[in-house]
Amino acid sequence: MDELLWAALWIYKATENVEYLKYVVEKGTSFGGTTWAMTEFSWDVKYVGVQIIASMLLLEEKHKEHKQVLEQYRSKAEHYICACLNKNNSTNLRRTPGGLLYTRQWNNMQYVSASTFLLTVYSDHLKTSNQTLECHGGTLGPDDILSFAKSQVDYILGSNPMATSYLVGYGPTYPKRVHHRGASMESYRESKGFIGCTQGYDNWYGKRDPNPHTLVGALVGGPDSEDGFEDDRGNYVQTEACTYNSAPLIGVFARLHELEGGEKSSTISLLSSS
Repeated sequence: MDELLWAALWIYKATENVEYLKYVVEKGTSFGGTTWAMTEFSWDVKYVGVQIIASMLLLEEKHKEHKQVLEQYRSKAEHYICACLNKNNSTNLRRTPGGLLYTRQWNNMQYVSASTFLLTVYSDHLKTSNQTLECHGGTLGPDDILSFAKSQVDYILGSNPMATSYLVGYGPTYPKRVHHRGASMESYRESKGFIGCTQGYDNWYGKRDPNPHTLVGALVGGPDSEDGFEDDRGNYVQTEACTYNSAPLIGVFARLHELEGGEKSSTISLLSSS
């Protein structure tokens, strides 16, 4: 159901065909968009993304006729933002002792990067609309939200109890044994012999040596709930690299680059023009 709402909302943004917006409005309750208060955003659970984009539509006069339903979407979006910053009465996202958002053991960084992107987008949304967010635990301004998003990026890049970057190729210390077949086997330039699945597993998977290739820009699964991390190729729960881990960080990096005096590239404008 979340995929249908997600698809309809993006098609509406691309085409401005109001039939797709009506679909999101009319199906909000039956499909869970206005009723599910979530604490996860991922490739498999997209409700929060729908809720945040729907809430941003409230800024435009042409959407006033759907204000009541869009406000319901916004309520659920704000529940998620408050949960990330530990400002709900009960339902909040877990954190490791070192401060990293923690959803589950296997490849937790996918949830961290996705959350960080949404926090960055919503921070810009609040700043653009000159609003604050009222949570049960207090008021959050756009700078509060962006500051927390930055803390997650800092953790990813090395400000953590393990003093390691989880973005491969960044910093003096980062995972050297990424669970990635292409990176963990020697180049064709070095060995032109055929390597089948069995040979790859027998000859390379179990090696303790660092990968012969650095998978620059890959974001691995990351630490456990106590900030522990083992750089082992067989430890796929922590060392597997996925495109949906690193993809959400691009917009976050662009926003933080702007804050450091780089070329203006607001994430909310990127999202609005997508």
